[in-house]
Amino acid sequence: MQADTESRAAAARPTIVLATLSAGQFLMTLDSSVMNVSMAQVASDLGTTITGIQTAITLYTLVMATLMITGGKIGSIIGRRRAFAVGLVIYGAGSLTTALAPNLGVLLIGWSLLEGIGAALIMPAIVALVAANFPPERRSSAYGLIAASGAIAVAAGPLIGGAVTTFASWRYVFAGEVVLVLVILPVLRRIEDATPTRVRIDIVGSVLSVLGLGLVVYGVLRSGEWGWLHSRAGGPEVLGLSPVIWLVLGGLLVVYALTRWEAYLTRRGRDPLLDIRLLGNRQLSGGLTMFFAQFMIQAGVFFTVPLFLSVVLELSALQTGVRLLPLSVALLAAAVGIPKLWPHAMPRRVVRLGLASMTAGIGILAAGMDPGANAGVVAIPMLLMGLGLGALSSQLGAVTVSAVPDSRSAEVGGLQNTATNLGASLGTALIGSVLIATLSASIVAGIQDDPRIPPSVQEQATVELASGVPFLSDTQLDTALADAKVDPPVADAVVAANSDARLEALQAALALAALLAVGALFFSGRIPRTAVGERDEGSDG
Repeated sequence: MQADTESRAAAARPTIVLATLSAGQFLMTLDSSVMNVSMAQVASDLGTTITGIQTAITLYTLVMATLMITGGKIGSIIGRRRAFAVGLVIYGAGSLTTALAPNLGVLLIGWSLLEGIGAALIMPAIVALVAANFPPERRSSAYGLIAASGAIAVAAGPLIGGAVTTFASWRYVFAGEVVLVLVILPVLRRIEDATPTRVRIDIVGSVLSVLGLGLVVYGVLRSGEWGWLHSRAGGPEVLGLSPVIWLVLGGLLVVYALTRWEAYLTRRGRDPLLDIRLLGNRQLSGGLTMFFAQFMIQAGVFFTVPLFLSVVLELSALQTGVRLLPLSVALLAAAVGIPKLWPHAMPRRVVRLGLASMTAGIGILAAGMDPGANAGVVAIPMLLMGLGLGALSSQLGAVTVSAVPDSRSAEVGGLQNTATNLGASLGTALIGSVLIATLSASIVAGIQDDPRIPPSVQEQATVELASGVPFLSDTQLDTALADAKVDPPVADAVVAANSDARLEALQAALALAALLAVGALFFSGRIPRTAVGERDEGSDG
């Protein structure tokens, strides 16, 4: 009887481990997909603009990107299970802070900072805990199921966020995350911990990575408002130029200093934050580049399309989530289906077809945006985008992990998470800044060219709008103009200029996303020709 009980307990343990780790992965992925469909409502509730929410999204992924490798090192020292638990506590505190946030500043502390720090501890621990709890022959399927939970969060997030935001408040999503954290924490003791290792944290490397990447991303984020080279009217200047160029240049120099410091530590046989010799691995660097490109494009599209649906077409958060469903379903179907139906497919070919599908989807969507467009215009583009993203997801994880021995899989996991989050951060910052810059330039031009608007109003608008224009719906702008007691003919002209400028800005942002997808094709030659586990027959082409 006792033997039967022990046998059932042993059989149940892997299920509990998988469920717990999958719940953690689901939690990490849910936030961004919820925030994307709720941007307009969150901005309204917090008294901020779409640019403010763009900042929050960018900083959230940036915090994860800069701290992911450091988080993995901390997990090596204190134990992965403890790092997972500490990360959950910090993440839960961030979710609670976000749920109660009265303004953008508190949202940045709760979501962007605390949740980002928590995720940087949790995500590397998930990789190591799978290795500690499953034998080698079962790890691939375990990693696949955990990855699938992230894909499910991408698929379900827009609907969950849309429904809760429409019928209650977006705050309940973050409150629900606190409940999920409280459910996961007691189960952690059932998980076998990975053996801690004696490593030293590279404090200098950690500081340089945070500073360097932070300066670059912050510079890109502010480029739409400040200008890339020359400052916009009323904007700050440093030595006669926009601060953006100095931020980006300074950040790149710090990143270069980081690579030299890490090389120095490696030569001295000390523990570097990053063993840069790994980046010399052609297959690994190719996979990381594709991960970076995938999430850069994905983040830009996920930022742009909900704005079209929720601001231009003025759909509710739930309606926005429903319109994104083809992307989510296609992504999940391709990510799970391609390895099952074509297990020996050429990774390079699948990745290239995926990039082509993404480019086609973005192009069709940009071409279909016109003043008479309705929500149905996004259906086919979202399907193509989802198939493309799913195709990349089906290959890249196996490509990067198989590029090095199993003993270095944790390091690769840290690099992979860094590449994806850095890509998402830069994608949101870059495409968002192009959108806002184009919107500002277009609406000013539209106001100046409209004879219905008096010259005095044109001059005032040129000065006040030069530093940036909020992304507003027609209803919001109508209300603002009525409150300001603007003459109806002038108000109609301003609303028309804003409508045209919004579409032009969205098309410019999507055009940049399409260019990024095409540019990624030039780096796909580093992806192997043959499936993981089979002999690669060449690397050219």
